[in-house]
Amino acid sequence: MVNVNVTFPIHTDRLTLRPFGQADFEAMHAYHSDLEVCRYLPWSARGREDSQAALERRFYSTQLSREGDALYLAVTISKTADLIGEVILFLRSLTSQQAELGYVFNPAFAGCGYATEAAKAMLELGFEQFKFHRIYARCDTRNIASYKLMERLNMRREAHFLQNQFDKGAWCDQFTYALLAPEWHVQHQHAEVSAAPHD
Repeated sequence: MVNVNVTFPIHTDRLTLRPFGQADFEAMHAYHSDLEVCRYLPWSARGREDSQAALERRFYSTQLSREGDALYLAVTISKTADLIGEVILFLRSLTSQQAELGYVFNPAFAGCGYATEAAKAMLELGFEQFKFHRIYARCDTRNIASYKLMERLNMRREAHFLQNQFDKGAWCDQFTYALLAPEWHVQHQHAEVSAAPHD
């Protein structure tokens, strides 16, 4: 799981996942400064200076070697190169081979299945290349769009924590969803069988 050399960009049917560059600033700032986007995130809507600092942190977050590392990838539409959001893998435990999935998307591109497509690519990266045993994701229980995405990824709801985080002046509940490597591989095999041509 350590020192895996990932080849970028990563292509899906409609999207390209790649490291961030300075040219991404305006498009990234558009959703990092959106009050609704940041409503359930651990950070508040960002001004331009804070967005620039966040972008620069992403320049150096392109590999997973040590616990606490994060891999941030910009998500773009392949045909237009429009930046629509980002997906993240956090290395949470080397011993237990666990990672956390994260994602943030511009709502202007919602309803097209892009977030699901990009997040699925990150799960594939985590299980197939980094060989994680378990990948989990968390969200505020009020963030319906986020946990519905987890469910579309066939992640299981493992926990509902009551008032376990104090965020933006209030105690909030949190859901945790997860997927194990054996579950991923079974689902992936079924998908391949379903996609195979039939006589």
